[in-house]
Order: sequence, then structure tokens, then C-alpha cells
Amino acid sequence: MSPSAPPAAPTPLDPFLSQKLRFWSLMAMVLLVYVHAYNLHPRYLQPFTPVQEALGPGTWLQYFLANGLLRFRIPILFAISGYLFARREGAEPHGQRVRRRLRTIGLPYVLWSGLWLAVLWALEQFLVTQQAVIDAGISPFWPRQQLSQLTAGELVQRWLVEPAPFQLWFLRSLLVLNLVYPWLRVAVLRKPAIYFSVAGLAWFFMVPVPLVQDEGPLFFGLGAWLALRGKDVLTPPGWFRPGLVAGLWLGVCLLKTWLAFHVGPPFSLPLALSMLALYKVGEASGMLVAWFGLNGLVRWCMARAWFRWLTGFSFMIYVLHVPFVNYATELALRYGRAVPHIHLLTYLLLPLLVVAVSVGLGALLRKLAPGIYAALTGGRGLATS
Repeated sequence: MSPSAPPAAPTPLDPFLSQKLRFWSLMAMVLLVYVHAYNLHPRYLQPFTPVQEALGPGTWLQYFLANGLLRFRIPILFAISGYLFARREGAEPHGQRVRRRLRTIGLPYVLWSGLWLAVLWALEQFLVTQQAVIDAGISPFWPRQQLSQLTAGELVQRWLVEPAPFQLWFLRSLLVLNLVYPWLRVAVLRKPAIYFSVAGLAWFFMVPVPLVQDEGPLFFGLGAWLALRGKDVLTPPGWFRPGLVAGLWLGVCLLKTWLAFHVGPPFSLPLALSMLALYKVGEASGMLVAWFGLNGLVRWCMARAWFRWLTGFSFMIYVLHVPFVNYATELALRYGRAVPHIHLLTYLLLPLLVVAVSVGLGALLRKLAPGIYAALTGGRGLATS
């Protein structure tokens, strides 16, 4: 395929591939809630984050899941996005596609960022919820702790560039990658070794590429390359061994969790690099196991009408869960401190509540105000099954 000649209009997706894309679009969002529901200290997770709390079954499980086993969810979303965007490139001119993406990505980004700023302002008006916002420790207004302390310019920046619901960085990154797609396409087709080497290093060492972060260029580019080259994404590569790769995934996550609890200060550079390497191997191996090794789970879930219905609300879970889950966590820990194992119970149960509330609000809004729902979701999930 010539890099300068766009392919013809896309052929329909394989039915099972379509099911896998819907399944992982939903499951990645549910796993995202569990990652962001982490309630140990320090709260802000990095690959090399240690744990400043005593080792126990609950603290161990939280770290193992939130900063280990579940971290493949963003790479798989970028790969899906890149694959679908590249497959559809022959359907309309790039300028028209960009205008469509401004409506389906840019508009929801601006609307949800603004809505959450309004919610934050409302929460600051009451002492209990105001303290929950401060205690959550995720304020995008640092070193200030409240919305009211920001200047007008800082408010605009937090609205359009660094949103309060910090998960919206993914939409911002996706929009930018869509805008630069013609250049990305040339790079992944003509100079794939150079492109993926540079993008891979940026991903591994967490180099923040302006506006797209470190994961977007590599995995969006990978998805685009697979689509443009017409690769079979359902059949595992010849070297893939499910048991071996799953063992690697579990092993590196277990080792990283052990290091987080057993290696205390001083926190050296070699230790940080070791944990970073384990984290990245866990991301890559988890993505492979999820995509190629869980087909039975995909078929079982997608054979059920209730699960297919849930896939229509993936976007609502995504935009509503942060900072909802973080502030609700603080309230649960404060008022449930007498409950045994409250940290673990909050971690296991609160994300399910957040998912249920997000789906319920989405279903209600879709039924009562479909036009508003379409604007807020970019038209996602309008089908009822």
C-alpha cells in the first residue's frame, strides 16, 4: 500500500472484531475506575510509587491491581482508537473528518471540563464536601486548593488545557493525534522503525509529548499501522504463547508490588528504573493477554443482551468517574472509619457504585433528553442495544 494513496472506503468490521472493540471499550473504562479508586498513600500513582502504609491483604491487593495488573487499559484504548481512525480514512477527506472529530471529541471535552468546574464550585460551598475535595489530593489547582483561588486566566487554562476531571487528557490527546494524522500516517508507513523507536522510548521513559503525553503516539500509531497494513488483529502472532505471556504479566506485577512494600527510603534511581521497567512490561504483556487470551470471556459477555446494553454507556463511565470516585472515597473513609477493612471495602465496592450511577444517569439522560445526551457524548451510545 502506498503511503500517498488512501485506501478505498473501509470494509465492514469482522463481527467478532466489532464485539471485541465494544467489549474492551467498556471494560477499559471499568478498570479505569478501579485504578483511580486507589486510596492508599501516596494517592498519586506513578510506576515507581512506593506504599507508605503497612502491608496487609487489602493494601497489597489495591496496589497489585491499581498500579500493576490493570494498567494496560489506556494503551489498549489508544490502539483501538488508532485502528478505527485509520480504517475509516478513505470514507471522507481529512478536513471533514477533523470537523467531525471536533464535534465528537472536542465538544464533549469542553462541555465536561466546564461542567466539572461548576460541580467543583458547588462542592466548595459546603464545608463537608469542600474538605473532601481537599483531602482527595488530586486538585488540579495545586499549590492552591480551591477553585475560588484561581485567576481568570488560570480558570481558562484549567477548563481548556488541564481539566479538573483529569481523565479528559485522553480526549485531548486523541483529538491532537487525529489532527496530525496525515503526518503520522506517513511516518508509520514510510519510516516505521524510526517512528516506533522514538515513540517507544517516549513511552518507556514517560517523556510527556506536548498535548498527547507519552502513551498516545506509540499505541495510537500501532493501531493505525495495523489497520493501514491490513494486519489480522484477531489471530495471535506466531510467537504468542498465552500461558507464557500471562505468567510474565502476573510475575512482573507481583514483583513490582513486592518492591513497593519492601524497599523503603532512600528511594534510589536504580530502584525507580527497575519499577518503571516492570510497569512497562506489565502494560505490554497485559495488553497482549487481554486482546488475544480472553476471547472466551468476550464471547460470553457479548452473548448477553444486558452486557451489550451496558457497552452503550462506556463514555458516561469515563467522563463521570473522576473526580466523583475520589471525593466519594474521602467521604466513605471519613464516615466509615469504624467499619473493619473500610479501605479495602471502599476500593472494591465504590467503583461498582460509580459505574452504576454513571450508567443510570446516562440511561436517564438518553431517554429524557437525547439531544443533550448526544452533545455530551459526541453521539456515542445512542443505540439502545
